[in-house]
Parts: sequence; C-alpha cells; structure tokens
Amino acid sequence: MANDTDETTGASTTPSRLGRSLFGLGLALQASEDFRDMDGQISYAESAGVPLPDLAVPFGSGMMAAGGLGVALWRFPRVATGAVVTFLAVVTPTMHDFWNEEGDASGERLAFFGNLAMFGAALAFLREAYR
Repeated sequence: MANDTDETTGASTTPSRLGRSLFGLGLALQASEDFRDMDGQISYAESAGVPLPDLAVPFGSGMMAAGGLGVALWRFPRVATGAVVTFLAVVTPTMHDFWNEEGDASGERLAFFGNLAMFGAALAFLREAYR
C-alpha cells in the first residue's frame, strides 16, 4: 500500500475508501450477527442440506468477518476479497435457492438478489486487488 497512485495518470489505484469501508464493514457486521445466533444459523444450514453445518457455518461466518474487515481496511486485499467472493459464490445459490421453495419464496428471493449484488461488488473489489 506504499504507492496508491498510478504514476502515469496520478489516479488512485485503490478503490474508494468510503465505498470499500462501507462494503467491508457491512459484511463484517452481517457476519457478527451470524455469530450472535450461531445455533439458528446452523439449523438453517442443516435444513438446506449443507454438509457438516456445525463446522461449515462458523467457518463461513469467520471467513466473511475476516474478509469484510480486510476489505474495509484494504489489508491483504487479494485474500480478503477472495474470501468474500468464495463465500458468496457458495452461499448464494445454496442457501437462497428461491426457485426450489414451495409457497412464498419472497424472503429467499430477496436474500438471493441482495447476495447477488454483494457478489458483483466483491468481484469488482477483487479485480482492483489484482491491479
């Protein structure tokens, strides 16, 4: 992080501080909510057929918390954004598969599209981390 500007254009080479801080903090806070109700999250994952939910849920929540903080602080950005992208790529279609829901699937559809938006942002930050 010693050089945050492109020598030819003078433009910043790191993403907007405000944007990545808000995005990363939002991810970390969301993960902290998972830790507050870990039993509920494990039950939810179990109902979705996630293998080894007792291990997968805390691991995934930890990955999201660490990734979110890494993005917010732009520390180890490749690892942090990679963790977020991986988490969202796995969790979004697995846990929020509204197309398989019987009855009202509006909650799962909303969660799916929210995660899809976060996935897009995470991909953009991942690209910036590799510049």
